[in-house]
Amino acid sequence: MAMQFYTSPEQIMRDRAEYARKNISRGRNVVVLSCADGVLFVAENVSSALHKLYELYDRIGFAAVGRYNELENLRTAGVRMADLRGYSYDRRDVTASSLAKAYAQTLGAIFSEQTKPFEVEICVAEVATRPEDDELYRLTFDGSILDEPGHLAMGGQAEHLLEVLKDGHSYEAPLADAFALALRALSSDGNGSQRELTTDVLEVAVLERAGSGRVFRRITGSALEDLMPAEEAETESSDESEESGSSPGDEGES
Repeated sequence: MAMQFYTSPEQIMRDRAEYARKNISRGRNVVVLSCADGVLFVAENVSSALHKLYELYDRIGFAAVGRYNELENLRTAGVRMADLRGYSYDRRDVTASSLAKAYAQTLGAIFSEQTKPFEVEICVAEVATRPEDDELYRLTFDGSILDEPGHLAMGGQAEHLLEVLKDGHSYEAPLADAFALALRALSSDGNGSQRELTTDVLEVAVLERAGSGRVFRRITGSALEDLMPAEEAETESSDESEESGSSPGDEGES
């Protein structure tokens, strides 16, 4: 006769939480913060095709860390829900708060009812007329919803990133200063030293405050290079100068 093993519900929940938390902590970080020009999203992302930052609706953005197929399922579900609500009622009825609450219910149900929880952490953000009125919600794998006024961080080093953001965040800061703060947080390794992050490992987007309708805009190419620190811009320009100054015979050398 086979022996049956009993595991308490509390232990099952603890194991699921530990499993999800451990895997999310391996993910690269994302920073979201309010500034004078809008809500800025900055993610460390080595892929140019698999995005972490998206538009959900007119003035609402989405950011995530964790397992890509799971966050993509959540994103598409959010877009469908926003479109349905906007079509059935009014576009003004689609808010970050309502979407965040729906996400919380979905993640909570998955965490408690399915064997494996989603290994994701997401942010739903809405830009307002004034920076102080922006809505930033962070949702964890178990459906917990946290209102994060002004700034938030997700991923493996989130606690340390929040310390950097808290010390330097200002609602009145222009986009360039907000990006510099986000980059400083993402570059910090928690031991007092800084890593170098280049444009090819960054995904950047903004919900523009002054715009109307759909205000989500990705910042790429020369626009992103213009935001990078001066020393990197100088390095890139010097590299371009060296390439333009090379002789035809140099191209074939290994």
